[in-house]
Amino acid sequence: MPSKKDLRIVFMGNPEFARYHLEKILAAGYTIVAVISAPDRPAGRGMKLLSTPVTAYAREQGIPCLQPTNLKNTDFLSELKSYNADLQVVIAFRMLPVVVWDMPPHGTYNLHASLLPQYRGAAPINWAIINGESQTGVSTFKLMQEIDTGNLLIQKKCTILPEDNAGTLHDTLMHLGAEAILDTLEMLIKDQVTETPQDNSLALKYAPKLFTENTGIDWTADGKQIINLIRGLSPYPTAHSSFDGKKLQVYQASYEVIVHSYEAGTFISDGKKYIKVAVKNGYIHLEQLKLQGKKMMPAAALLNGYDISHLQLPSE
Repeated sequence: MPSKKDLRIVFMGNPEFARYHLEKILAAGYTIVAVISAPDRPAGRGMKLLSTPVTAYAREQGIPCLQPTNLKNTDFLSELKSYNADLQVVIAFRMLPVVVWDMPPHGTYNLHASLLPQYRGAAPINWAIINGESQTGVSTFKLMQEIDTGNLLIQKKCTILPEDNAGTLHDTLMHLGAEAILDTLEMLIKDQVTETPQDNSLALKYAPKLFTENTGIDWTADGKQIINLIRGLSPYPTAHSSFDGKKLQVYQASYEVIVHSYEAGTFISDGKKYIKVAVKNGYIHLEQLKLQGKKMMPAAALLNGYDISHLQLPSE
C-alpha cells in the first residue's frame, strides 16, 4: 500500500464544505494530484466569473484543476486518466458516471453529511433539522451506481442542539467530516478498510433538493414544525412566506405556546417592536427577517422604517 505522500488522490467538490476537507487532506500530508470542480460561472451585478471555493483553493495551492461541463467527455476522461490516481475523494460535487468513479484501482470514496442510509440526497443537513431529528452525523462510503448507496466505511455521530440551524450544523458536520475522511484514508494506508453494506430494510427518510415549493411556510402546521423549518433553512435558502404582497424570508424565530382566537396565518404587530404570526397552538415570533427589497434585520428595525398602518394588522 502506498504511503501518505505516494498515495495519488484526485479530489472532487464544489462548495466551502468540500474546500475545508481538501485543505485538511493536504495538511495531513496526502498528495492531491488534481482537483475537479464546476466551471466558473458569472455572478453578481457585474456578472464576473466566479470560481467555486474548491477551484479557488486549488489554484492558490498550484494544484491542477479540471472544470468539465460533461463528465463523459472523452478529452476530460483522457486527462483524468493521465493523473494515474490511486483513489478519488468526492465531497459535495455531483453524480458521477461509472466510467469516472470506477477509474482508480482503489475506487472512489464519498463523504455524506448524514448517517446513511438515512437522508440520502442533496440537502441532508437541512432535512435533518426540518424533520426534528436530535442526532445526525457523517458517513464515508465507497461509491456505487445508485446515489449515496455504496458500502459504508466510517460513520461519526453528533447531537443536533435545539439552537442549531442549518448554518451551525453545517460547520459542526464539516469538522466532523474532516475527522471521518482522514480516518478513512488512514484505514486505506494501513490496509484496514472494512466495507459494510447499507441497511435498506429500514424506513428511510430522504433529503431532496430545496426549491421554492418545499421551503414555503405553512402557517396551519404545528408551531414546532414551523420553527424546525425555519431553523433547517437558515441562513440559506431560508423559509419564506408573504407579507404586504412581498416575499418575506425568515431567518430566526421563536415559538410561544398560548391559546388565542386568531386564525392561523394572521400577522399581528404593534407597528413598532414586534411581528408575530398566529398558528393553531400559539404564536411564531419573527425575530430576524428580510422583506423583499430590503436587507436582513430584526423585526423592530423593519418596523422602524416600514409603514404597515395601511395593513390594519391586529395588535395586542
